[in-house]
Amino acid sequence: MIHAQKGGLLGLFWKKYVHYAVRRAFRGVWVRGPAPASRERLIFYASHPSWWDGFAFHELALALGLDPYCVMEERQLAQFPFLRRLGAFSIRRGDARSALSTLRYAARLLDVPKAAVAIFPQGVMQPDPTPPLTLERGVEVLARSSRAVCVPLAIRPVHLEDRKPDLLLALGEAHGPEGLERFRAGLEGPVRSLAAARSLDGFSPLSSFAQT
Repeated sequence: MIHAQKGGLLGLFWKKYVHYAVRRAFRGVWVRGPAPASRERLIFYASHPSWWDGFAFHELALALGLDPYCVMEERQLAQFPFLRRLGAFSIRRGDARSALSTLRYAARLLDVPKAAVAIFPQGVMQPDPTPPLTLERGVEVLARSSRAVCVPLAIRPVHLEDRKPDLLLALGEAHGPEGLERFRAGLEGPVRSLAAARSLDGFSPLSSFAQT
């Protein structure tokens, strides 16, 4: 597998670049839902409608004072190795030995104070995720093995009230390691809420949300 490689001047450069790129591409980043009470041993399991999703998690995690890491398909990470500087590490889908290695690596990362790992349990990008969602079991295995707090995160880039799109985030209620049905139910609620959003009513700018 390909490990994350954070830190140093390159890491700082890419962190600033991603922040700039998100602000340039979107009118704003908006969030609603409960911020996780804990700042330790967090798994964010997220919907995957676009290639902005890893960046969206990265911005959210930094705003919450977390150290972000993200699981990424190995072929894609090999094409974009700079993402390792942002905390991306690989999984090789369809390879059980590789998947086990990735899950063990992710569990070790969660031992680091304030580390948070994002995983996209749908496995592939789905531009218009519609419940019922089909999730892969890796998120359940990782949660049980690491005894992590699990936070559902729905993501939706959408045009609402401006020529530039908005990046909407919705957090669900955090929960402990449970069966896959709990993860499905946890993610479907925020996904439905974003699909129904027609305005920014109920959302907060990411910067002010992080201060609550």
